[in-house]
Amino acid sequence: MVTSFNTRSALRLALIATATVSMAACASKPKPTYPTTAPTPAPAPAPDRGPAAPPPGPVTTQPLPGSEQDFVINVGDRVYFDFDRYEVRSDATALLDAQAGWLKRFPAVQVRIEGNCDERGTREYNLALGARRANAVKEFLVAQGVAAGRLETVSYGKERPVCTESGEDCWSQNRRGVSVITGGANS
Repeated sequence: MVTSFNTRSALRLALIATATVSMAACASKPKPTYPTTAPTPAPAPAPDRGPAAPPPGPVTTQPLPGSEQDFVINVGDRVYFDFDRYEVRSDATALLDAQAGWLKRFPAVQVRIEGNCDERGTREYNLALGARRANAVKEFLVAQGVAAGRLETVSYGKERPVCTESGEDCWSQNRRGVSVITGGANS
């Protein structure tokens, strides 16, 4: 059983060479490290159009005219009353004049006037006093030309204090009439 050494060896070498070439053909090639696309040309310089416009100024956070924020910030939404009184004080008339002017400029706005009291007195007494305070503000605004149908009143008596300490400084903050926008304002 002597076979030709040359034929068998040549056949093995041919098989090994074929396998090596097949494996080399399937192997992935490394990616080139240089750019494969042409670089985009730099844009041509823009023609001189004179001096550049100044950058925009800072953004302001002014309230939108006719909005609830506009009313509260630029006009004011509350007036204060003396102890056990419901007459509009002389220092409140300028603010109520400004409220009336604002309400006339924005005729679609509806307002609720809230009457409030300090903690002294009974619940029933303070509810009645708060109602008289709210009505005093309403009557003042109506006298300035604001339509009564746009204004409603409510009394919270001593139920909604802004300050809960006992003392004149705190009590004076709670004796107030607050005008609250309830509809028709810009948002």
